[in-house]
Amino acid sequence: MTGKCTKYEALYTFGNDETLRQHVESCKDCREEQEIMDKVSNLLEEVKPYYRAKRIRTAKLKMACAVFAILISGTALGIVNFNTDISDIIKYGTTLSAEDYGFPVDSYGLLMVE
Repeated sequence: MTGKCTKYEALYTFGNDETLRQHVESCKDCREEQEIMDKVSNLLEEVKPYYRAKRIRTAKLKMACAVFAILISGTALGIVNFNTDISDIIKYGTTLSAEDYGFPVDSYGLLMVE
């Protein structure tokens, strides 16, 4: 039989470590596959800290954006809630007067007291 051994993938996926190790020691094709897999594993181990650091930086950036959004929205809502002229302009398009609220007013727009 001159074909390439095809047992490596099946043993790697479904077999146990001992069976795979024994087969790799006896089969040249599978030994080459194992060397390739070892190189890939070594490369992954080498770049793992960089990806971990990138994930941490991304999480910090997301947290900073969330805190910034909360601060801006809290400030904006505080200004709108405490300044009735701004909230009236946002809601109704103009500043409301006492007459708009239905209170009795005189010709100057002041509340009439009887």
